[in-house]
Amino acid sequence: MSIQRPIAGIEANPAPGFQSHPEHTITVSPFNGEVTVEFDGKRIAQSTKAVELYEANHAPAIYLPMGDVDQALLRHSSHTTHCPFKGDASYWDIVIGDHEIDNAVWAYETPYDEMLELAGLVAFYPNKVKITASPA
Repeated sequence: MSIQRPIAGIEANPAPGFQSHPEHTITVSPFNGEVTVEFDGKRIAQSTKAVELYEANHAPAIYLPMGDVDQALLRHSSHTTHCPFKGDASYWDIVIGDHEIDNAVWAYETPYDEMLELAGLVAFYPNKVKITASPA
């Protein structure tokens, strides 16, 4: 499914990126299957409710509900970034025993109106953890 843009004039938190670059595309689609995230053999997350995000000029990203993540393994980071299309991203470190993976998880906790589908979801950097997406 493609992101539907709110009707002009009724947005509460519109993305400035879409306003200045309406040709930019972001597509969010449900992933039909199961996604697991592991580090060093320890399961960090498992979900059958993941979504895939496809954005122009970026590698696809898989987002999972925060409720499907072992939050006891996460520590909120002070790192933040900004995307003019999605909003401000918060980050978490993964802490497993003596291992710490800095800024391995991110989320748009208050995404722009056009990206409200990302609220409550988190993504993992595939170069920091093992992500297995098994289609149904």
